[in-house]
Amino acid sequence: MTTVQATPALFVKMAISAWDSQVKQMDKLIESFTDEQWMSEIAPGKNRGIYILGHLAAVNDYMLSLFEFSDRLHPEWEHMFIRTPDKSGHEFPSLEQLKKYWRQVNEALASNFGKMEPEAWFLKHTSVSDEIFVKEPHRNKLNVLINRTNHQSYHLGQLVLLQKLNTD
Repeated sequence: MTTVQATPALFVKMAISAWDSQVKQMDKLIESFTDEQWMSEIAPGKNRGIYILGHLAAVNDYMLSLFEFSDRLHPEWEHMFIRTPDKSGHEFPSLEQLKKYWRQVNEALASNFGKMEPEAWFLKHTSVSDEIFVKEPHRNKLNVLINRTNHQSYHLGQLVLLQKLNTD
């Protein structure tokens, strides 16, 4: 049996690979959705596809500042897509704007991820204080990436279901 040495670089590579896989799956799904499917609810009274797309883009946008890469591209969308539920009376950006936003955010993240040294992934992010990080070193950038990958996977599953329920 061949064994591979578990190194920080290996763990980071696995996490980024999982992230990239989820982003690519989402990209494919985005292109296959009809406008009608984007406006459909996951279940009666639940989120619509367009809200989920905006939500995922806004959450990923937040990672830019969380990892100290840059300011967020659209911080004004945090309230609309993270702090409040769908159908809260907000006028959403157009579907084309949201798709463009999704691509821009993920291109910025991919570019920055590629520049990070493996050890940098084990440093604290901006939402945790130095004091807490000393006690809880698992609250690092790699942990955020893993959690956001899972979050994206959850919503991707919702969108796959939405598409199946709304296929002619």
